[in-house]
Amino acid sequence: MFKYFPHTEEDLQVMMEKVGVKNLDDLYAEVPDEIRFKGDYQLPEQMSEVEVRQLFEQLGSQNEQLRCFAGAGVYDHYTPAAIPNLLSRSEFLTSYTPYQAEISQGTLHYIFEYQSMMAELTGMDISNASMYDGTTAAAEAVMMAVAAGKKQDTVLISETIDPKTLKVIETYAHFHGIKIEMIRQKDGTTDQTHLNDLLSQYQGKVAGVLVQQPNYYGVVEDYSDYADTIHEQKGLFIMDCVAADLAVLKTPGEWGADIAVGDGQSLGIPMQWGGPYVGYMCCTEKLIRKMPGRIVGMTKDNRGQRAFVLTLQAREQHIRRQKATSNICSNQSLMALWVTVYLSLMGKEGLRDAAKLSYAGAHYLCDELQRTGSFRLTYEQPFFNEFCITCDKEVDILLKACVEEGFLAGVKINDHTLMLAVTEQRTKEEIDELVDTIRQIMEEMP
Repeated sequence: MFKYFPHTEEDLQVMMEKVGVKNLDDLYAEVPDEIRFKGDYQLPEQMSEVEVRQLFEQLGSQNEQLRCFAGAGVYDHYTPAAIPNLLSRSEFLTSYTPYQAEISQGTLHYIFEYQSMMAELTGMDISNASMYDGTTAAAEAVMMAVAAGKKQDTVLISETIDPKTLKVIETYAHFHGIKIEMIRQKDGTTDQTHLNDLLSQYQGKVAGVLVQQPNYYGVVEDYSDYADTIHEQKGLFIMDCVAADLAVLKTPGEWGADIAVGDGQSLGIPMQWGGPYVGYMCCTEKLIRKMPGRIVGMTKDNRGQRAFVLTLQAREQHIRRQKATSNICSNQSLMALWVTVYLSLMGKEGLRDAAKLSYAGAHYLCDELQRTGSFRLTYEQPFFNEFCITCDKEVDILLKACVEEGFLAGVKINDHTLMLAVTEQRTKEEIDELVDTIRQIMEEMP
């Protein structure tokens, strides 16, 4: 009757006699009576499959379906319908960590393809597979820079980086004895003069410099000469980039970066309450042995057939702990597969088209909001698909009112500054409707 309950009453009795108890309650005899739960569990009665489906449909219908104009690191990009079906194919959906190459060729194959695509997208030599998310990828890059610098223990980070990323880096740095110094921002961009001052102040101690592109405020920064300046001080140049934007923006490799990191969520992974996402990390070839995670290579077996193998795996499970580059325990393989399928389906032209639509939509929204007379662009800087806009009214009131009208209308930066993002998912009609909604709300606000 209960085919998923493996133990019969006779089985339970034998086990209890073996351990010397008369009933199951005796197993909890040491738990004080005053903290034991005495009531009945609030569990529903058993249901048929049809009833379960109906229940969850009813629950799902209670969710508010908002049109998303929020970003700040997570974006509402299009997900091709084929991805979930391809992910479930048996040659790919195997055990998550491919220790035994002979039975994990499907897993190793897509990891190899993922690495190849991410290296091309970032313009870097090498990609690993992979990191938990963008924030931990940035933190691992900071640790990687210090490990490569040996006696250099200071990392400079621009104030224009995502605050969430900075918090994770600070946590990692605290427990690894790494010193973090912030580079001031000026008009929404990294203050290069202050960077030069810090490099002089900490001469010989700077292991790396971390910047973001586009930065947290959506601004596309000019990082010309950064690589040369940082390399003169024997430091590494680290760039944290929104993956999808690299389809049209200058790549970290073109900027002369040594390490490129970021979140792969923008490559077709749906927004889903914070994850799971996937962090990417790419670097120059000379840093390959300092990179955490694993690298898959392609070779031939003894019959001359193509085969995939784990080429480098510098985790502490594989080598002596003191020699390990990281103790990261998962390669986020399933989400790396998601990104691989997305990139293969979209292709270069598809990625560019999506990026161009996002850019055009964001600039149209920005112009229309300013045309209302209630907003002004916070930073007079070039932006891609995300921007900050300032008004005299309270942002909290505006955002709440927009939710009631079916819009997630951005992310609050401060009491009077709102950050909005547009992706290829948003139509001109939706943008116009949002602008009209905001205009009406602003007129009604005190």
